[in-house]
Amino acid sequence: MSGGLLVAGTTSDAGKSVVTAGICRWLVRQGVKVAPFKAQNMSLNSFVTREGAEIGRAQAMQAQAARVEPTALMNPVLLKPGSDRSSQVVLMGKPVGEMTARGYHGGRQQQLLGTVLDCLAELRGTYDAVICEGAGSPAEINLRRTDIVNMGIARNARLPVLVVGDIDRGGVFASFFGTVALLSPEDQEFVAGFLVNKFRGDVSLLEPGLDMLHGLTGRRTYGVLPFQHGLGIDEEDGLRVSLRGAVRESTVSSPVGEDILRVAVCAIPLMSNFTDVDALAAEPGVVVRFVDRAEELSDADLVVIPGTRGTVKALEWLRERGLADAVARRAAEGRPVLGVCGGFQILGEHIEDEVESREGHVDGLGILPVRVRFAREKTLTRPVGEALGERVEGYEIHHGVADVTGGEAFISDADGHSLDGCRVGQTWGTHWHGSLESDGFRRAFLREVAAAAGRRFVPAPDTSFAALREEQLDRLGDLIEQHADTDALWRLIESGAPQGLPFIPPGAPA
Repeated sequence: MSGGLLVAGTTSDAGKSVVTAGICRWLVRQGVKVAPFKAQNMSLNSFVTREGAEIGRAQAMQAQAARVEPTALMNPVLLKPGSDRSSQVVLMGKPVGEMTARGYHGGRQQQLLGTVLDCLAELRGTYDAVICEGAGSPAEINLRRTDIVNMGIARNARLPVLVVGDIDRGGVFASFFGTVALLSPEDQEFVAGFLVNKFRGDVSLLEPGLDMLHGLTGRRTYGVLPFQHGLGIDEEDGLRVSLRGAVRESTVSSPVGEDILRVAVCAIPLMSNFTDVDALAAEPGVVVRFVDRAEELSDADLVVIPGTRGTVKALEWLRERGLADAVARRAAEGRPVLGVCGGFQILGEHIEDEVESREGHVDGLGILPVRVRFAREKTLTRPVGEALGERVEGYEIHHGVADVTGGEAFISDADGHSLDGCRVGQTWGTHWHGSLESDGFRRAFLREVAAAAGRRFVPAPDTSFAALREEQLDRLGDLIEQHADTDALWRLIESGAPQGLPFIPPGAPA
């Protein structure tokens, strides 16, 4: 088998995803054939592979860091939350049903261990190294018995474990020590050491603590990564991560035109693939913010209703907060609105849903002449088309089937036949995620938005979203190369955890 490593974390959002991507980028730059892997991912941000499989966007991003094509092998189990208590289970890229947390952890999860290990073994038989990402914390002792993503897979596949801690939150030494001390003796054997993430200041002031941590645990620290802005790409957990009030804007350069363009994204419940707006935020002079109040739409030049795992629930939320009326007024005034996937469905006339919410007939906002019926089978495709005279690529992840009865086609094929979406005035809707990553189309769309909004905004002629993403991934690789002990890290990947690591009491309770 090839080399391998499991990147675990003291907490959720400790930086496991970006560290995994950074290690992948560092390795591939050294000529190593490397692949990412996450056995089980809980995320509302997903991606469609070329073979039509749905996986977490973080694993697609990590595959890009490794310069390989993402496949279902890299994320065999994806959980897409529908509430605090239940999720859609996606197995090998295809949905297999809804399940409560109790039902999943009560037996179903352990049944998937064989599938997960088979996928990992296949990757390890193909690549020189496989960098695995854990989930949450490996010290979640209430879930250890059925764990297939942290120590459960580390022990079965005999992977060394590197524990990442976010020092920006505080308490990182206690978190490192406590994580090890809550693991069983058998699990502790595989925990090789630590990696500090998001450090601000003089590293020399941290070193005494790292030395004491080594003395207490017998485990070394493999690096201290400095805090850097703009590295939180492709966030994972749309249920946990709240973006309300968050602002994303380009730091590349000043606006090309005289005005900036303000984009307000409705922070609807169970937002999915909110990363769609990252391509807008990459444009110099475009400021993107997530909002949850009607008054926050008043000065926006474009309002976006993003995708959601709960279309009917999001529609109710928009109405409760007065956002639905504010969006309808904008549309009637000819002010730009864009709906993506679930947002597109919300803008339509009505929804027939016996699948997701099981609410039956529900009236939409009635802005676009579209009727939506939820099918039990999920659409998972990677289409290509044309819009506004430009080539568009995207990916579709939805149960809703749209019947467009009027308006203009939004995205068409080369012969002008409608492929997807609808436009009425300055309101657009599409099921295609990722379409704004197509540079020519994004610029054409922003020119239309600016004209309708009366803004003297000019899209930069040379912004390449793909190139910016590559630069971002290279920055992650640089972090590992410059601030981690890469020789020691490679020995860990190649040879496994050091022998004779001490047991730290008390260990997991019996």
